[in-house]
Amino acid sequence: MAPSVTVPRVASAFQVKEGIDRSAEKHNIAIPPEKLPLPNPSLQITADHNVKQVEAPVYQPGRGEVLLHIKATGICGSDIHFWKTGRIGELIFQGDGIIGHEAAGIVLQVGKDVDDLKPGIVSGDKVAVEPGVSCEHCWICRDGRYNLCEDVQFAGVYPYDGTIQRYKVHPAKWLHKLPDNITFAEGALLEPLSVAMSGIRIAQLSLGRAAVVCGAGPIGLITLAAARASGAHPIVVTDLDAGRLAFAKSLVPSCIPYQVSRDLDAQGNANAIREIFGSQEYHAPETVLECTGVESSVCTAAYTARRGGKVVIIGVGRETMNNLPFMHLSLAEIDLKFINRYRDTWPPAIACISGGVLDLKRLVTHTVSLEKSPDALHIASDTRNGSIKVLVVDDEDVTL
Repeated sequence: MAPSVTVPRVASAFQVKEGIDRSAEKHNIAIPPEKLPLPNPSLQITADHNVKQVEAPVYQPGRGEVLLHIKATGICGSDIHFWKTGRIGELIFQGDGIIGHEAAGIVLQVGKDVDDLKPGIVSGDKVAVEPGVSCEHCWICRDGRYNLCEDVQFAGVYPYDGTIQRYKVHPAKWLHKLPDNITFAEGALLEPLSVAMSGIRIAQLSLGRAAVVCGAGPIGLITLAAARASGAHPIVVTDLDAGRLAFAKSLVPSCIPYQVSRDLDAQGNANAIREIFGSQEYHAPETVLECTGVESSVCTAAYTARRGGKVVIIGVGRETMNNLPFMHLSLAEIDLKFINRYRDTWPPAIACISGGVLDLKRLVTHTVSLEKSPDALHIASDTRNGSIKVLVVDDEDVTL
C-alpha cells in the first residue's frame, strides 16, 4: 500500500465531550408559542437522511445571550453532506437536528449582562453570527486558537441547533454588528468568506506571485476573489465544470480558467496548469489553494506548486487519503498546510465588504423563503440548477 496521510479531522473542533453541555437552549425557558407573533419553522435533517420542516421551540436568552430573528442563512456544502451521508468524519447526526450556520439577523431580545447590543424590531442591531462557540477555558482557547477547541459548540452540527429557523438564541460574544451598507445576504456570506480568509492568512500570499485556486464552487470563488484582492498574480482557477469557470472569469476577469481533464491523471493536469505559467520553475505557482477536498485535486495541487512552495487545503475531504505524492512533496520541500474553520476573521471580513475591497453579492444565485427552506437544499445539491450560493431568507417582520 502506498504511504498514507490522514487529513486532520475538521470534526476534532466540534466533537461533543461526554458530560459537557454548554448549550443554553437546553436550560433556558421556552417562550410559549401563543406569545410569539409568528411561528418558528425550522429545517431539520434526520439520522436516516430525510429532510423535514418542523416547528421548533423558542427560548428566552439567558445571561450573556441574545435572541435573534434570523434573516438570511446560506446553504453550505457541509449541510448537504450531513443530509446525504449523515456524517463528516466523526461528526455524526445521531438524531434530528436543525441545520444552517452561515447567518445574519436582527437582535430581538438580550439577556442579562448584554449591554453592547440593542434589541428591537425597527432599531435592533443587525448582526452576523459566528457559529462556533468555544469553551474559552482550555489551553488552546487561552492560546488564542479557539477554532481548535475540542469542546466547541457549532451551530447546525448535531446536537446543536442551527440557524435555518426564524428565532435563534446565541451568545452575544459571538455576534458581530453589521454596518448599514452590508445587507443580511452579505452578512450570511461572512462565514464562507471567513473560511477563505483563513486560507489566505496561512498561505501568506505575496504581491505579484503566482497562485492557483482549485475548485470554483462557493468557497473556491470567494478564495479566488480574496486572493486577487491580496495581490496574487497571475491566478489560475481550476474546475471540471465549464459553467463554474465562466462564472469565475466574470467574477475575477484577470483570472485564467483551466478546465480539469478527466483524461489526465493528477500529474498530467498539474503539468498542463504549470505550462500556463511558462517553462521555468521559478515562474511556477508559489501557492496553491485547494478548495475542493477531493483527493485527485489535492494530488494535482501537490504536483502544481513550485519547488519550495506551499499547498493550503481549504476544502473538506475524505477522512483518509492514501495516494498523496509523499516523496514529491518531501523532495521538493512543498509545505502542505490545513485550516480548521477560522478565528478572528469577522471584523476584517466586515471591513472588506463594507469598504468595497470585495463584492460577493453576485454569488447569491438563488433565494428561498424560510417556509420553503427544504427547496434550498435540493437546489444547492443539484449542479444542474446552476446554483452558486443558495440563501434561505425570512422577510417577515417580528415584534416581541
